[in-house]
Formats: sequence, C-alpha cells, structure tokens
Amino acid sequence: MRIGYPCINLSLDCRPSRTFRLSNLSWGRLRETVAGNLACLERILHWNAERRLLFFRITSDLVPLASHPANRFPWDEFFAPDFARLGKFIRGSGMRISMHPGQYTLLNSPRSEVVTAACADLAYHARVLELMGLDATAKIQIHIGGLYGDKQAALERFVRAVEGLEPRVRARLVVENDERLFNLKDCLWVNRRTGLPILLDVFHHEIYSDGRTLPEALVAAAKTWQVKDGLPMIDYSSPLPGGRLGSHAHKLDELHFRRFLKEIDKYDFDVMLEVKDKERSALRALEIVRAVVPNALYDAHRA
Repeated sequence: MRIGYPCINLSLDCRPSRTFRLSNLSWGRLRETVAGNLACLERILHWNAERRLLFFRITSDLVPLASHPANRFPWDEFFAPDFARLGKFIRGSGMRISMHPGQYTLLNSPRSEVVTAACADLAYHARVLELMGLDATAKIQIHIGGLYGDKQAALERFVRAVEGLEPRVRARLVVENDERLFNLKDCLWVNRRTGLPILLDVFHHEIYSDGRTLPEALVAAAKTWQVKDGLPMIDYSSPLPGGRLGSHAHKLDELHFRRFLKEIDKYDFDVMLEVKDKERSALRALEIVRAVVPNALYDAHRA
C-alpha cells in the first residue's frame, strides 16, 4: 500500500502548476514556465520520498497549454533530459505516479471538436509519463463525462472514443466513478466493453452507490485490474462537516479513515487522499496506517 496526495505541496514555497494566458504564449514564456514547474515538481518528489509518501498525482498544468493547437513548440524534446531525470528518481524511490485531466476533458461529448480536444489532452498526459520512462502502472484517470440527456448514448459514445484512442494512451487509462452521473455499475459496464480498469472513488461511492457495500465495491473494482496495470488504485476522502453534498473535508477525518482501513484490511490498494490540506493529512494517514497495518507499506529498498 502506498499513500499519496494530489498535485501540490503546501509545505513548499513553489507550485508545479504555474500557467499563463493563451495570448501570452511564446517559446520563451513556455520554456521559463515549464522549467520552473519541473524544478518544483522535483522538490516535491524528493520531499515525498524522504517521508515515504510514495504515491503522487502530477498536475495536468505541468506544461501549460500543452495540447492547445496554437502550441507547436517542442517542449517534449527540449525538456526530455529533465523528464528523464525525474523518471529515474521516481523509479528508484519506488514511487507511483498518476495524472487526472480536468473536467473539460470529455470523451463522451456529442460535439466532435470537444472529443478531438480531449483526445489531444490525453495524448499530452501520456507523453509526460512516457518522457519519464514510467511503465503502464502510471495511470491517467478520467470520468465518463456528461449525460447529455441520454445516459446510455453517453456511455456508448465514451466507449467508441476510448476505442479510437492510440494504444499508448489507452493502456494508461483508468475510469473513475463519480458522485452524480455514473456510479460503479456504469464503470463496470464500460470495463466489460473496453477493458479499462476501474479506480474506485470511495467518497463518490458513498454518495452515489450502486447498492454494493464498500468491501463488495472494492472487490468488483479490483477484479478489473491486470498485473500490467499494477496495484489497484483508490481515491479516498470524507465529507466536509456542514458542507454541501460532495464537498471534500479540509483535513483527514481520523475516525472515518480508521473505519475505512478496517474495511479494506483484506485487500491491497494504493490510496490517493483527496483532502484539502494535501501532504499534511497524507503524513497523518501514513502514521495511522503504520500503526494499524504495520506491514502494509511498500518498501522501496526491497523492490
């Protein structure tokens, strides 16, 4: 089991997601921004490895406007040595990496231009992971998308779009259940037609269940992963007290997390904490896991 958090580290004085407006796009501006983002990412990875936080989600904004048609600059060639250096460190530390495109990357949109843009965005994410030399266990997680007035048609469009992706992109995709539109049952339907593994979002499952208990859902999701995909991945969070439905807690709810660990004690997953205070809650979760399941944590020195 690896414990991780997404995108930024609040303890450091940098962000790996600096960006700029399309009107300011230039080769010089892009080089400067990407160099800064990669330098910050390197600091985060070292910080995490020193503290045994061995699961990290890299921001989609690492290379601003990377998949925009106006960006024809050779960022991947120019920064290839930097990506390779980061990848070597990731592999050597036993760390696992994932990425998660934003809400506008919609493979099941009825608008062809939106789907084309989504395919380009997924290709960019795959390129980042390839430049780092990471194998297919480094995943890109996506939601099925919108309903657009007809759920079944939306599901079928998603499947067709996945089937049209380049094999190198498709091999990294995992599909995630959401809290309103597509639950675990829908993701299982997609899996049967595409083979995409399912990343179970525990919080979303609590909000929009398909009737399965959490242990039953964990088993169903885990069965969709093959050896080449690596250990199944989970997104974990708890509700914000007094917040609107679907709002994530600002910090780890320790009682909720301990109950969660009891429910997954028979299974092995890599756990991404989607908690607002990022690495702070991840460190506390790591302490709890070490106390509750002392042999659960991945030991990179024996990898």
